[in-house]
Amino acid sequence: MTKPSVAIIVTVAVLLEIIFIVEYMFARKGIREEVEHRAETELRLKNLEIQKVMVAVETAICNTVWAAEYVLEEPDSLYSVVRRMVEQNPTIVGGGLMFRPDYYPQKGHWFEPYVAERPDGTIEEAQIGSASHNYLEAEFYLNGISAGKGRWSEPYYDDAGAKMMLCTYTTPIHNAKGETVALLGADVSLEWLSTVINASHIYPSSYNVIISRTGMVMVCPDESRILRNTIQEVTEASIDTTTRYINQQQMSGASGHQDITDNNGERISVFYAPIDGETGWSMSVVCSQKEIYADLQEVSLYLTLLMLAGMALLGFIIYRAAKSARTLQKATAERERIGSELRIARSIQESMLPKLSTLNPQLSTHFDIFASLVPAKEVGGDLYDFHIRDEKLFFCIGDVAGKGVPASLVMAVTRSLFRSVSAHEDQPEAIVTTMNESLAEMNDSDMFVTLFVGVLYLTSGKLRYCNAGHEEPLLLKSEEVKGATSSHFNLLTFSHSNIPVGMMPNWNYEGQETHISPGTTIFLYTDGLTEAEDINHAQFGKQRLTRAARQAQTDNACDPKALIAYITEVLHRFVGNAEQSDDLTMLAIQYCHP
Repeated sequence: MTKPSVAIIVTVAVLLEIIFIVEYMFARKGIREEVEHRAETELRLKNLEIQKVMVAVETAICNTVWAAEYVLEEPDSLYSVVRRMVEQNPTIVGGGLMFRPDYYPQKGHWFEPYVAERPDGTIEEAQIGSASHNYLEAEFYLNGISAGKGRWSEPYYDDAGAKMMLCTYTTPIHNAKGETVALLGADVSLEWLSTVINASHIYPSSYNVIISRTGMVMVCPDESRILRNTIQEVTEASIDTTTRYINQQQMSGASGHQDITDNNGERISVFYAPIDGETGWSMSVVCSQKEIYADLQEVSLYLTLLMLAGMALLGFIIYRAAKSARTLQKATAERERIGSELRIARSIQESMLPKLSTLNPQLSTHFDIFASLVPAKEVGGDLYDFHIRDEKLFFCIGDVAGKGVPASLVMAVTRSLFRSVSAHEDQPEAIVTTMNESLAEMNDSDMFVTLFVGVLYLTSGKLRYCNAGHEEPLLLKSEEVKGATSSHFNLLTFSHSNIPVGMMPNWNYEGQETHISPGTTIFLYTDGLTEAEDINHAQFGKQRLTRAARQAQTDNACDPKALIAYITEVLHRFVGNAEQSDDLTMLAIQYCHP
């Protein structure tokens, strides 16, 4: 493989690698944005579900406050108030009133009428305040009293009332004087919260975490840490210090996302947001980047394999292309050599055509002659020739069957035969017969020539001719000729069937004779004129040629050069942009004066 080929492969490889990296980066960015959107949606939906429950609990508490304050003077009636709140709200697993110490002297120092709904659906009522269950020192009581309004407590385990992990919403109860005398509380199970949070995940291995306002773990995959550890304790062994920043953000109620590396070296994405309301809770969604980008990694592997396969295929194609290029280079060189030789052959062929400057100047005033030959390829098979001998104009026009180099060779031989034979023979039929014998003898390729040979006597206007299968010439008279009319337009017909020369030896060719008057033009042509086609493959035909010749006669354009120019113009208008399919030759001779 050549150095340019190797350079091409390296360049393509670099470009493909750049394209691959750019596409990978954009794909990774798109996946990242999709994950962020899904995480934000997950956080928002969980937030709404939690808020739905929280609002229901807060509403239940607010609706119960007035009833509790109404029966403050009847402490035993408080059980029915709390019982109604628990029964009417399935989210609430228990509820009670926590009075200031010794508020009811007859009830003792601690008075906490409590109602709980057990898992089997039964309702239990009890006064659970005691020295062993000193609610007066509990966080939910102390902070609830000092807040002076509704408040959610830190999560805790209730071993006296609901006997499960709880979170309590409390609100103050006032007496008739407006003094805070108790807290009304409603307990919500953390098991319910775990069920809601873990109901769905954005990825199979992702998980959700909820922490309280103090950082206590409320929901996480490791149940042994719930209400036993803070988030700081859970992450204190992390080697990535970003976890501490995430903890601070969550504790301050901020939202956002960060990427961290766990102690196993795996990258993890953490999305976090606060839970609305007065809870002070924060929720986070933790996802493994290995799972996030798993599909991208798989696609990247396939693309890498395809790229390698493509590079191998490219190398093979370049190898074959280089091999073909060398072959094509050789073929091109050969074609250029042949083209050069054909151009030389065409130049030689054109040099073989006769020129007016070679004619006898004394006799050339008796006639006017003009010719046009346009080969379809570099060299052609059409020919024409003329010369003067003994006050006679010898002329011919011919068409070799075929085109290209073989036809040009036959054309050269035919023209040479005409010159050599007509140099000593006056009769057209004898000239054609001699030429036929020579061509038929050497015709191993079965090529033949349609030929028209004429001899014009310049002193008398007599015209002798022999037509060997060629197109019949036209005779036209100029309007300047006395008495000339359209009736002077006719064809030189031949009554005998002469075959083209070279087809059959020993053929008896017959000739004819006519007289033409001064001003008459003989127009000869090959079938490349009548068989010329337009883009729709319609042929020019003899009828169009006849009309064009009549129009030239009417326009008094019968001199050879003007006649050929006019017919050429008509032909070009007809064929348009269609490609020339055959050699085209026209020869016009006007007899002027004896």
